[in-house]
Order: sequence, then structure tokens, then C-alpha cells
Amino acid sequence: MDLAALKTMTLSVQDRIATLTLNNPEKLNAVGPESHTELTWVFRALADRADVDVVIFTGAGRAFCAGGNLEWMEETAADPRRFLPIIEEIKHMVLSMLEFPKPLVCRMNGDAVGLGATLAVCCDIIIAAEDARFGDPHVRIGLTAGDGCALILPHLIGHTRAKELLLLGDLISANEAREYGIINHVVPAAELDAKVGQIANKLARGAQQAIRYTKAILNNGLRATAIAQLETAAAYEALTVMTADHNEALKAMREKRKPNFGAV
Repeated sequence: MDLAALKTMTLSVQDRIATLTLNNPEKLNAVGPESHTELTWVFRALADRADVDVVIFTGAGRAFCAGGNLEWMEETAADPRRFLPIIEEIKHMVLSMLEFPKPLVCRMNGDAVGLGATLAVCCDIIIAAEDARFGDPHVRIGLTAGDGCALILPHLIGHTRAKELLLLGDLISANEAREYGIINHVVPAAELDAKVGQIANKLARGAQQAIRYTKAILNNGLRATAIAQLETAAAYEALTVMTADHNEALKAMREKRKPNFGAV
């Protein structure tokens, strides 16, 4: 767990505030196998950094994170056995964020989609650019929403709204997500850094032990839910990797058309 060995993210530290940046802007920071693995341990490593009290999590370019990499999804669909280690990685990724002892601020510079939505809601405070969108469209590519949003969103916005978002798989605007209670603040893109900096600096100047213990209390319910249900959720997602609907969705993505899903 050597932070200097990160290949898919960049890390900078200034005044006890770390900025962790997903760094694949050409593909909208879509997650592939290498970045997925790094996300399982990067927050554990940052927890051990004595010179860091607050972490800002963001993406390079115009998106926060567009979800899973298409090529990786195609490889997994071709050999579903590849999804078995991914189940374990999903568990480590989500739990490492929910158990991260320090304040974690999401600088949502652009769309947070699919796994990107999970990464956002695992943070403590989300500040989004006003043109960003949020959503978990797993079902729209024939997959179970099994990597975290189905567990976390009901705690944030209630089951009724969570069901609508996840069963339809629609993307909503940052302002809609703020009204739902998912996002804390929405600002023009030109004001994003100032707002993120304001909140991160206030957290860094606070009483660190009190802040960390308060976060631990607030995350206890989320953590318990994740421990109890995350492996099952990821296993359900693995089952849908093997379906004709998912393969049709991947083909449609390649052909830039809407998928034609068959009856179950």
C-alpha cells in the first residue's frame, strides 16, 4: 500500500489536506481493473498518513467518474469467472471509504455515474459543479446495482426515492441530487475550488479527534449495512454479468444505439 506507487490516480498534500484525483480524463475517469484494485487500498493508506487530516476526492478533466470501463466490462462478460475477485474488491473499496477515519470531501467536478455515484456517496460531503449529473444506471446496461448505491442511497434519501432512481437508472442533475439530499452544495464550475477549499480548510482547522469520532458514529449504520449486504449485492451483480441482456447492452454501447432487452 505505497501511495507513491499509484498509477491511475494522483495525490498531492498541502496544509494537511490531501487531494486524490482519478486520472483518466480521456475516458471520463472510467474505472478499469488497475484503478479498481487501487481503490481497494488507497484510503487505507491515506488513513495512515500522519500529515493528512482531510482528503478531497475528485476527477481529472470534465467528469468525476463515468463508472466502469467498457473494455473491462466486455472482458468480464466474456468470462464471468473474472467477476469473482471483483466481488471481493467491491467490498474492500466501499468499506475502506466508510471506515476512513478522516473527513472525505467529494469535489464532484462532473458526472458521477454508476461506480462513480457509489464513490461519491461514500464521501462525507459532496460539492458539485452545477452542470454535473448523478446516477446509477446499472439496470440500463442489464446489471444489478450491486456496488454500493443500493445500500447507501436509502439511508440518504429514503427507500421510495432510492427505488425510483435505481430501478429506472436515470441520471439527475446536480441540483436535483441536492434537493434529494444526496449532494450538499452545488455551485458554478468556476466557484467549485473556492467552495471545496472553504469546507476542507474549515475541517482541517477543527478538533480532529472530535470530528473523526463524530464521523465514526454517523457511518456506523452505513458500515453495518455494507458488512451485512455488500457481498450478496455484488454476487447478484455477478449473476447479471452472465445474462443476455447485459451482453446486448454492451453491444448496443459499442454500436451507439439503445439496447433491445428481451423478456426474463
